[in-house]
Amino acid sequence: MVRMTTRATALIALLASAALAPTALGAFSSSISQLTPAERKAMTPSAWRPGCPVGLADLRMVRVTYRDFAGNDRTGRIVVHEDVAPAVTRIFRSLYRDGVPVRRMEPIEKYKGSDFNSIEADNTSAFNCRKATGSGRWSNHAYGTAIDINPIENPWVEPGGVVYHKASRPYVKRTPRPGMAVEGGALVRAFDREGWEWGGRWSGTKDYQHFSNDGR
Repeated sequence: MVRMTTRATALIALLASAALAPTALGAFSSSISQLTPAERKAMTPSAWRPGCPVGLADLRMVRVTYRDFAGNDRTGRIVVHEDVAPAVTRIFRSLYRDGVPVRRMEPIEKYKGSDFNSIEADNTSAFNCRKATGSGRWSNHAYGTAIDINPIENPWVEPGGVVYHKASRPYVKRTPRPGMAVEGGALVRAFDREGWEWGGRWSGTKDYQHFSNDGR
């Protein structure tokens, strides 16, 4: 078996991104706003409740243009901490510019706060007041400082290739394809530029969908 060098893998990732990009782009737009009373109500108690490590006043609704897998422009909504909202906007601007598709982007309350159901829908999300997988501590999602992107294409993979979502099985092998986070690819580079860390670089279990501002 021929082992691919890191440089070769990165080149494949770049070509995969370039192949997806259409010849003309629409106009990227974005906004950052405080949560409205209706948005706060929708989040409570499935995604936020008293006792969560951040208050609703600390969170922001970020709206961005993204490209879906058919190449259509759509508007996504993602809830993050106010401190990272500008960086999140820049990240999604980069993804749009580089032709990285996103399946869908909806706040987690649409899935009643269920991380499992959100993943099943291949939904890109951020804030969710929950504990870290397999841990008693708060997840960075509970602070609004982590994003899970295209979670079917970028699964949580345990040693031996174990995944918990049937649709993710073809993506255990990390051959670059649209929407995938791979070393050297446009998706990972967009987060790298903002100093965010990637779960795909963890030792042992890999969390390819997961990006956070402090690596947790």
